[in-house]
Amino acid sequence: MKLTTKTNGRQRSDKGAGCGCDAGDRSCTPAKPSAKLDAGNSARYEARARVLKALAHPTRLFIVDRLAAREHCVCEFTTMISADLSTISKHLAVLRHAGVIKDEKRGASVYYSLCCPCILEFFGCIEQVLKRTAEKHLAAVEPRG
Repeated sequence: MKLTTKTNGRQRSDKGAGCGCDAGDRSCTPAKPSAKLDAGNSARYEARARVLKALAHPTRLFIVDRLAAREHCVCEFTTMISADLSTISKHLAVLRHAGVIKDEKRGASVYYSLCCPCILEFFGCIEQVLKRTAEKHLAAVEPRG
């Protein structure tokens, strides 16, 4: 079932209660923010920070972007990224431990795919932030007249 909701005047589309990822029915639905950071909600923010830290590397962002199209074998990433197998494996392990990607062994090869395709919506948000920041900087240097 697909739901459409309005948030801040914009339409947002959700599949069912969450995004349809492997994480479960409601795990991708944002929780109501607490008015105060305390021991009760600190774990949630720490968990979010772990995922963000896992994504906070250009190579890992590239990997997630490539996995949006289809699953890939680790050997394909060595060609795409021009890095040795151990470096690629470390990046994949960081993403896997954070729950961003999953792996499946097939014979001698290991294939990777996204656990939650909804993470790509976050990339769109980042692009909007970059665009607005660039527009602000451009406006600051444009001659007024």
